Amino acid sequence: MTEDPSPNAVNNQQNVQSPDTGIRHVAVAGAGAWGTALALTAHRAGRRVSLWAREAEVRAAIFSAGENTPFLPGVALPGEIAVLADIEAAGTADAVLLATPAQHLRAALERLAPALRPGQPVIVCAKGLERGSDLLMTEVLREAAPDAAAAILSGPSFAEDVAAGLPTAITLAAADLGLAERLAAALATAAFRPYASGDPEGVAIGGAVKNVLAIACGIAEGKNFGASARAALIARGFAEMRRFAVALGARPETLNGLSGLGDLVLTCSSAQSRNFAFGLALGRGEGLADAIAHARGVVEGAATARPVVERAEAMGVAMPISAAIAALVEGDIEVDAAIAGLLARPLRVETD
Repeated sequence: MTEDPSPNAVNNQQNVQSPDTGIRHVAVAGAGAWGTALALTAHRAGRRVSLWAREAEVRAAIFSAGENTPFLPGVALPGEIAVLADIEAAGTADAVLLATPAQHLRAALERLAPALRPGQPVIVCAKGLERGSDLLMTEVLREAAPDAAAAILSGPSFAEDVAAGLPTAITLAAADLGLAERLAAALATAAFRPYASGDPEGVAIGGAVKNVLAIACGIAEGKNFGASARAALIARGFAEMRRFAVALGARPETLNGLSGLGDLVLTCSSAQSRNFAFGLALGRGEGLADAIAHARGVVEGAATARPVVERAEAMGVAMPISAAIAALVEGDIEVDAAIAGLLARPLRVETD
């Protein structure tokens, strides 16, 4: 493999001088587009990096072509990034970034947990709620690896942008704010700016719910409802997100930041988002099976919609947009009927 030739990556990001955080070796578990982009970022931040790739074809592509052809083609990976075949080997790192899809997080943690040291930082980089348990990703982490120092990374970021070295701001949260600050400093570069937070649950909620709402915005775009309808969906969806977060004990100001409103606006406004693109296909008349088959990777919002609604209903929190998407992706309702149901809801005071 050769060094990344991208001038954005090389000129401003490699050999960044950062405070001594004690985080010298970072392992990224999961070699999809996002995990690969995070591995590049950690390398540019001056860390020694290991990347666990579950799929043999991904490992083979990196070794032979010097890039992750299946998930992030056209982006050269520096030869210094070690590629791991066994996730357990990630336990030797000073910090682990878990970049597996949300519904596979527990399985990955069950393999990784025995190799972790007590108090070792583990950063969840997946967005969603677990089907069956309805748990946030931070809750899955604490349950499956209770001795780890739990953290979460989330915010408005496309893997392609991060891999290209384009400016990106994101949130890194842990219950121990000092830990969040130390991890953020270890991963920061001139263009990748992690902001520390002490509210991991709020960050997890923003990342999960925005994917569901992005499907709704994609449907509106596919139906040619116009920019006004999309803006209304973002605003009313954000109200749902905040109600849900407050009911779960998260801080409202967290949802106003990068991992809440920031990520929501990005995901609901661009076909680069798999969730938006999935909704776009549905709005244009594609069936569920075809829309999923044509998606560029995992559509996290489709898997997360039902757990979000179930947990909200258990707390008495109204989330009509999310409920409509949950019914739609499960085949219980057609697109036009879901839209009609939302438009037929009674008018109410906006702040209720």
